[in-house]
Parts: sequence; C-alpha cells; structure tokens
Amino acid sequence: MSAGVWLEELTWVEAKARFDADAVVIIPIGAASKAHGGHLPLKTDALTARALGQRLIERLPVIAAPVVGFGYYPAFTPFAGSQHLTAGTFKAVLRELIASLTAHGVRRVALVNTGVSTETPLDEVAAEIGALVLHMRLMGRAADPLIEHKEGGHADERETSVVLALDPRSVRMDRLAPAPEFGQSAATGDPTRASAFKGERLLAAWVDDMVAALVARWPDLGAL
Repeated sequence: MSAGVWLEELTWVEAKARFDADAVVIIPIGAASKAHGGHLPLKTDALTARALGQRLIERLPVIAAPVVGFGYYPAFTPFAGSQHLTAGTFKAVLRELIASLTAHGVRRVALVNTGVSTETPLDEVAAEIGALVLHMRLMGRAADPLIEHKEGGHADERETSVVLALDPRSVRMDRLAPAPEFGQSAATGDPTRASAFKGERLLAAWVDDMVAALVARWPDLGAL
C-alpha cells in the first residue's frame, strides 16, 4: 500500500491515475488569517490544518487537497487581519471545490475541520454530497489529561501548545497571559501552561482519531 500525497505535489496525469483508482481525498480547512489573541499568529488554524493533513498522508494512502484558508468566522471580524466569508459564500466555495474534484472522478471526500463556527456549514455541505466530516474539536480526547486548564477554547493551552510544537518562533512568549474577556483579546482560556510536548501529544491524538474514523468509513484504506 502506497503512502498518501499532497495533491499539489502531483502532476495532473498522476492525479488522474489516483482518482481513477478511487482515492480518498481529504480537504483540510483552517483559517489562513484569523486572530488568536496577542500571542499566536494569524496563521494558527492553517498551520494546524496543514500539519494534520501531513500526518494523515503519512498514515493512510489518501490525497490531501490544498488547505482551504478562508471560512466562516463571524466572531473575529473586529480583529485586524481576520478574514471572514459569510456562511453562504463559504458553503459555495466548498461546493465548487468539491465539484471540481468529483468532475475528475473523485467519489470519496473527507473534510478536516479545525474551526468551530465552520462546523455547521460544513455539516450541511457534507450532508448534500455524502462526505465525511472530521471536526478536530470533537476528537483527540486521549490527550485531555495533559491539559491543565480545560476551560477556554481559543488561543488557549491547547492551541498554544500546538503552535509551540509546529512553529515555536511564531509564538510571542512575552505576551503569554490568561486571556481577558473574549471581545477584548480574541482569546479565551489560559495559555501559560502550554508546551511543545503537549502540542505533539494533541496532534497525535487528533490524528489517531481521524485515522480511525477514515478507516471505519472506508476499510480498504487500512493504515500504514
């Protein structure tokens, strides 16, 4: 069984061969530019989505499409640099991207979602086409015991740990502090207990659950 691959790394001839062989295509979704408090970069979600895609192609013979870096993030519109689509536009973008794949013969699609406000629009699109949706927020419970401050949910101990694992130089360590009210900071929770070790364990737990869900849906994938 061959390993997975990023779609962008293939030629069109190679892509067609994999599509003709009924490859599963995963579409990672994570904001390329969305506020994550004063200490994390705007690219946090896209960075995470790319990392999940990479780990999935290392475990399964799937094709990872380019990360979709724009989505439905209404809570972040007041924060400079945050780019937001309406729910309708976001769903239309996903429908068109998926339609281009299905026109080329793709029949099996999974959406890998790093956001929260994106969950409902993605569930609606997936229901229309029979795609599998993997919501990161609902997975990776095996790593929960590592998290000291379970409250939060944005730019918190979890997300900060993941960025410390993936791109530590992008974390503004001098700005790490328990977040004030969300409306003032685009963050909730306490990132001060974050660590790269926790980030690696979180990523591993998320990927384990995603691999299990993909294989449960399509048993022929097996696992590398």
